Amino acid sequence: MMDVKWFYCLVAVLHLITAAQLCYAGESRFPGSMKKIEVLKHLNRLNKRPVKSIKMRPTYHPSWVKDDNFNTDTSSSSSEEITQLWHSNGKCPKGTIPILRTNEEDVLRADSINSYGKKKKKSSFPVARPSSINPEVSNVSKDHEYATANTYKGIYYGAKARFNIWNPYVQEHNEFSLSQVWIQSGSDSDLNTIEAGWQVAPQYGDTKTRLFIYWTRDGYQTTGCYNLKCSGFVQTNNEIAIGASISPTSRFNSSQYGITILIWKDRKEADWWLQIGDGLDAKIIGYWPASLFSYLSESASVVAWGGEVINQRSGGQHTTTQMGSGYFPQEGFGKASFIRNIQTVDETNTLTTPQDLNTYTSQKSCYDIVKGLTDNWGSYIFFGGPGRNKNCP
Repeated sequence: MMDVKWFYCLVAVLHLITAAQLCYAGESRFPGSMKKIEVLKHLNRLNKRPVKSIKMRPTYHPSWVKDDNFNTDTSSSSSEEITQLWHSNGKCPKGTIPILRTNEEDVLRADSINSYGKKKKKSSFPVARPSSINPEVSNVSKDHEYATANTYKGIYYGAKARFNIWNPYVQEHNEFSLSQVWIQSGSDSDLNTIEAGWQVAPQYGDTKTRLFIYWTRDGYQTTGCYNLKCSGFVQTNNEIAIGASISPTSRFNSSQYGITILIWKDRKEADWWLQIGDGLDAKIIGYWPASLFSYLSESASVVAWGGEVINQRSGGQHTTTQMGSGYFPQEGFGKASFIRNIQTVDETNTLTTPQDLNTYTSQKSCYDIVKGLTDNWGSYIFFGGPGRNKNCP
């Protein structure tokens, strides 16, 4: 069980973070080796007490204007409260935010100190463009595999969807499995991306399903990080710990659980805001400042939804790391993972259902994707798979 000692509660007074209250106990001791010294320096940077002016709420929100596809009356909204295990030990007081504490073991699990908290470098994200050969697809690092749907025929100012939550098996400690939304502009070394979803990654030290965010402005090279592992995302909510485990998760042929994620651009201040939940349960978590980005400082050109895994090909074979539920999308509801009510935010600040979703999968025999459109679910996808099988050696 996650313990409260793993969290900072950072104090925000008025609009200024001025100090930090520690919600954990104990003190790390480091041997005198050079690597330990470097780890200690890195921990000091990660766990420092920041002094920073922040904005506490956006000036612009899609649901404050209109939603031309769904009823915005929240009085009848169903509950989708996120449960995080650290809540059993209490919550951070008003005026503070929870931050997952980084310790020595966390850093040492990474391939290197500098790679801690970052996705592996890849040249670009695969965008499926029909009736054409997409040069970006062939450039993606071979150890990343995808099953995604995307839209790219417009200018976008945000995205929203409901994500079915699972706890897929991950074979290797340096692999992961995730379900997320990508909001992007630029390409290759100039790629700007904002990402959010759920993830299973043993590098956290366990195989729990966790809420995560990510950003970069240079194609995953030197900028950006997961969660709050570097300067970037500014959290304003004290109830949700980014990077902490979430529960419950869906079970095969049983109860299905999910979370709604909305990311939108504040057209006045130009920042990108994150909301978790919907209706009465919606919680605005914080924002990515516009100053972090080049292309995304204006708008996005691509939005995508779906799954991603790392395939290290241990022993020369495809990984058995599962994507989604671990079952192919053709299994349908209750068995395969889905993302439904897929929407984008357009130039009029309106949530709309994309009619031109394009699908992409890197190895159809390992992980697959199907799309659909209904009145209740809007635009949706089922995706995932088991990884290695008789057709995916």
